[in-house]
Amino acid sequence: MENTKARVITFNKPFIFEEKEYTELNLDLEALTGKDLLEASREVRTIGETSPVVELSKSYYAVVGAKAAKVPIDLVLALPAKEFSQLTVEVQSFLFE
Repeated sequence: MENTKARVITFNKPFIFEEKEYTELNLDLEALTGKDLLEASREVRTIGETSPVVELSKSYYAVVGAKAAKVPIDLVLALPAKEFSQLTVEVQSFLFE
């Protein structure tokens, strides 16, 4: 059975990135394709990930989350720790459900 629940990361307080205020990120994980995941595998190396299996790293989940939210990876990397962790856990849960 397909999980169609909304995947929204709601911030405890507004987050400002490049002069734009965010109160949440909507993750459209269901819209991602295999191509997106392969691109994320390559892109994660550009932000310094050195793990031999990048697909199991928080960096990978961050890049996939950025793609799903249609925001720059720099925004995701700048999130407060709690919201960053929520995003990466949500992506990991989606990929391994």
